[in-house]
Amino acid sequence: MSPCYFVIFGVTGDLALTKLLPALYYLSRDGRLPDSLAFLGVSRRDWDNSQWRAFMREQLPKRLGKEYNEDDFQKFVSLFSYTQVVHDRAEHYGNLKQTLGKPREGVCANVVFYLAISPADFTLVVSQLDAAGLSGRLLGNRIVLEKPFGHDLASARALNQHLHRHFEEEQIYRIDHYLGKETVQNLLVFRFANSLVEPIWNRNYIDHVQITVAESKGIGSRAGYFDKTGALRDVLQNHMMQLLSVVAMEPPAQLDDDALRDEKVKVLRSIRPIPCDAVSRYVVRAQYGAGDGAVRYQDEPGVAENSVTETYVAAKFYVDNWRWSGVPFYLRTGKRMAQDSTIVSLRLKQPPLQLFHGTPMDKVEPNWIVLSIQPDESMHIELQAKEPGLDMSTRTLQLHASFRDENERQLGAYETLLMDVIEGDHSLFIRFDEVEWSWKVVDPILRQFSLDRDFIQSYPAGSWGPEESSQLFDSSNQSWRNYI
Repeated sequence: MSPCYFVIFGVTGDLALTKLLPALYYLSRDGRLPDSLAFLGVSRRDWDNSQWRAFMREQLPKRLGKEYNEDDFQKFVSLFSYTQVVHDRAEHYGNLKQTLGKPREGVCANVVFYLAISPADFTLVVSQLDAAGLSGRLLGNRIVLEKPFGHDLASARALNQHLHRHFEEEQIYRIDHYLGKETVQNLLVFRFANSLVEPIWNRNYIDHVQITVAESKGIGSRAGYFDKTGALRDVLQNHMMQLLSVVAMEPPAQLDDDALRDEKVKVLRSIRPIPCDAVSRYVVRAQYGAGDGAVRYQDEPGVAENSVTETYVAAKFYVDNWRWSGVPFYLRTGKRMAQDSTIVSLRLKQPPLQLFHGTPMDKVEPNWIVLSIQPDESMHIELQAKEPGLDMSTRTLQLHASFRDENERQLGAYETLLMDVIEGDHSLFIRFDEVEWSWKVVDPILRQFSLDRDFIQSYPAGSWGPEESSQLFDSSNQSWRNYI
């Protein structure tokens, strides 16, 4: 059953303006939204509908750029109304309930509440919704939460218990926008729909796996959040663990939400724990310094003096199951890196080279499978072939394919995920046991980080991170893959 209202808490915030509202605009323009669905913007500002629409008129066109169209905008803005809700004001939730109708009497008993707000306010808003009679146990309501889901294992469990006092698990949508990216979904098809690929996707043929999430920008205006969070919590614990689980999972019995998530959880449960006293051998953290026209992290506005919050983290994990036993997974993420790049790279094992001993082919480049998630969505395979000429020399043959035709519009991750919320599909959302097991992997690292508060190494802004991250590799012939 489609919801009749989609309520966005924090509708004037950065997340709503840069991600949610543009995605909903595209869905409206393309005629994909149910005719019965209306939107309600909620924030602390004391506005009426005309002030809200004037704000939309000011903000949305510059977010949409060349995609903006006046007729489409008028259609989209007509779907919205606005009401003020200060998070700790109970009477505001009473006004919200009146706006939505009387759910317990059967009018609009199916509402989506999207919490595009600080995670610190999640429990307060959920409690207030319940006190106003708007929680989900007796209704068909759905609640959507952005990461991070807690700041460690204990807080994640506490948040989950609080949510479950007011909503059933099937009414909770924990959103990680990486899972909405088409390339991540395409990874499932690439693996499981091609008999050329799946037989080699295991320890017998894969030397190691690398997952890189690199950003060229710094922290921008997010110092208040990021300096208390760090790259490990902000990216590795959620986005990168999700990518790892999709890369390493077994084929599900069928393509439904629970079957997919069951297989991802099996991967997370199989990750070898890193003891606190061994963290330095498996994890490298660092902070960007000055370089490439940028100031060092500690000089960014809003960053605490002498902060040792990591803007870069690299880690080595092992998945101790039959398919991946002994294969290292190298994960790294950082800000102020050389370029924006999210890639999954699998290096295949070298073939026996006795046949070519004593020839120029005695040492040949390895085969790679590289999947680019951003900035482009593509697949890249590298093979070895003989160079033309008399010598037995090789060169790398590159097979490159985009996941979309040149004229096909890239469907945004939030467009996919918002439609799934509206349609009630959980497949691309995170179940709590996924959250719990990823925190179990990361918690020992966080505990060790909390003890190392006196020093953090640095890397130049505009580089690929600290040289020390190369110490994570198991052999001297392994190195970071920086390009597609």
